[in-house]
Amino acid sequence: MHRSRLCALLIDCNVDDIEAAARFWSAALGRDIDRDHAGTRGNYVMLETPPGEVIVQLQRVEHESRVHIDIESDDIEAEVARLEKLGAVIDRRLERWVVMRAPTGQRFCVVRVQRPDFPDNANAWDDDATG
Repeated sequence: MHRSRLCALLIDCNVDDIEAAARFWSAALGRDIDRDHAGTRGNYVMLETPPGEVIVQLQRVEHESRVHIDIESDDIEAEVARLEKLGAVIDRRLERWVVMRAPTGQRFCVVRVQRPDFPDNANAWDDDATG
């Protein structure tokens, strides 16, 4: 058995100035920029996360601007296998996460546990079941 849940909304920004993008999204969403978060570094800016809500992170990217979700799991490989059985495909394996593509074309990531209240509200999956 493993667990997973919606973790984060990533705002991919094809911009030169990630700080200007962060200021816009901070004001638009009513969340301050979290300068002390370990996820705020280089091309990444975290917005403050109210308790029980999903993370919002901006990242400077080379591809077109878009939004994608992250699914956090206590077993990345089991979650990837479960999602593949549902029709998703792997785009790229990176050091700490896997980029996947849904059957409907959207990219998303499967990441290690990010939020401290995990496994609250997480789904429990039987690793022997087929989805």
